Amino acid sequence: MDTAEQHNLRVTVMARGLVHPWAIAFLPDGRMLVTERPGRLRIISDGRLEPAPVSGVPTVRAAGLGGLEDIALDPRFPENHFVYLTYVKPVDSQRGTPALARGRFENGALVDVKDLLVTDPGPVGSSAVNSRITFGRDGLLYMSAGGNIGTLAQEPGSLRGKILRLNADGSVPNDNPFVGRAGYRPEIVTMGHRNSLALIVHPTTGEIWNSENGPNGGDEINIIRAGRNYGWPLVSFGRDYPGPRISEYPTREGLESPLVTWIPSIAASGMAVYTGDRFPAWKGHVFVGAMRLGEIEGTGHLQRIVFNAKMEEIRRESMLTELRQRIREVRQGPDGLLYLLTDEEDGALLRLEPAP
Repeated sequence: MDTAEQHNLRVTVMARGLVHPWAIAFLPDGRMLVTERPGRLRIISDGRLEPAPVSGVPTVRAAGLGGLEDIALDPRFPENHFVYLTYVKPVDSQRGTPALARGRFENGALVDVKDLLVTDPGPVGSSAVNSRITFGRDGLLYMSAGGNIGTLAQEPGSLRGKILRLNADGSVPNDNPFVGRAGYRPEIVTMGHRNSLALIVHPTTGEIWNSENGPNGGDEINIIRAGRNYGWPLVSFGRDYPGPRISEYPTREGLESPLVTWIPSIAASGMAVYTGDRFPAWKGHVFVGAMRLGEIEGTGHLQRIVFNAKMEEIRRESMLTELRQRIREVRQGPDGLLYLLTDEEDGALLRLEPAP
């Protein structure tokens, strides 16, 4: 394949038979852990999907677009073997809520698994319960808690529609922006989010970035700054699914504006900033998984976004459109190659690499 700025590429299928895979973690020994939405954690070793799932995963409510979701290794994983998972925890017969669990990965199994944080449930019938996690350069754990939650995103007593900042054991850091403020949950670092389907540390600046789904239009990339309000649903560039605008105001004084927007929506998901040497023409470029374009099924692809030195967008390119697959996850591997997960019933782990 060929692209605008990096030529002679190929896509290699590393593993097939994954059921709606969500996230990847690269183990120090070269193996990969991959989450599957129905509630399984899988091991890929030497390009082969091991047949038996990892035991010890908590019970997941796999309904709609929610289930077992993100995975992260503790920064001190070689010493403590801690693995963190986000998942939809069952609340009752009709609802689940984003939860954070931690266990030790030993001999191919998760042991001593326990919940560190269980958020509050959203409205009955919400099908897009989701969460992402990443460790910041401050050593703390950042977690999004999204879903179709409407005005809960603006309610300071709810954890939904927020990005949270936690110590590695799930406790609250003393310097969180709303600690001690009446009516505010102390875990909150930012509010006013809808569905944050990527949460990463920018490898150059150290900032926390998220990608966020609007409804019909209004997908975003945001730079996460403590104590700020990102506006959902008070402001949005998007429309509701039947057609009306979410808000007459795409931006407003006192609310954070996005770094990047999409109209129509691309169902923005996983995100990576490329820093490797295998694709020299892509250094510093941002890659975002797209699950569908303009609410049309079978239009998933990968987007590449280029910024100038002032972090202003100057161009973007759609890639892998011929696959017609939902790209759920994008990660740079330790080998400097790009790894993708396709969110399909027969999903795959793909590797983007230079052609020989």
